[in-house]
Amino acid sequence: MKNTTRWIASVATAAAIFFAVNVKAQTTTNTKTSDQWRLGIGIEGGIPTGNASNISNFELGGTLRLQYDASDHFAWTLTSGYYNMFGKDIPGTTAKYADLGIVPVKLGIKAFFSPNVYFGAEAGAGFETISEGNTKLILSPTLGYATKSLDIGLRYENFSGQDNSYGLAGLRIAYAFPL
Repeated sequence: MKNTTRWIASVATAAAIFFAVNVKAQTTTNTKTSDQWRLGIGIEGGIPTGNASNISNFELGGTLRLQYDASDHFAWTLTSGYYNMFGKDIPGTTAKYADLGIVPVKLGIKAFFSPNVYFGAEAGAGFETISEGNTKLILSPTLGYATKSLDIGLRYENFSGQDNSYGLAGLRIAYAFPL
């Protein structure tokens, strides 16, 4: 199952990159066509919540986000990458819990309620990279600040499925550039 998860994540990431590269040739009637598509490369840090807080104190990851600006106030997003929840010490032993890796694949929106401040919402699947290889439903609201090249977002991410739900409170800082 672990190889299947990696394969699915690789295909999803390759498709997103292929789509982003080929999108340069597209034209639309939007007045800002040169800035409609952008790709963000982000680093993420977070604090696990729920059941995940029993095994980890810290999450670190990286993501790619393809964004299509439908208007000045609304954008569609496609996000994928990798999160790692680092295992913490098992009380009373010298051992540690295993790290929990997750490959998220999420579709979402950004709704700007002022020129640079937005509310975001994403939903998708999270593929765990541990031996069981479970797939979790991801739901994630975000409050963020974005300029043409910087995107900072505070979010809560919920992972649910297989009778084990957990989450993380996180911060994403990304550099974005037009395609």
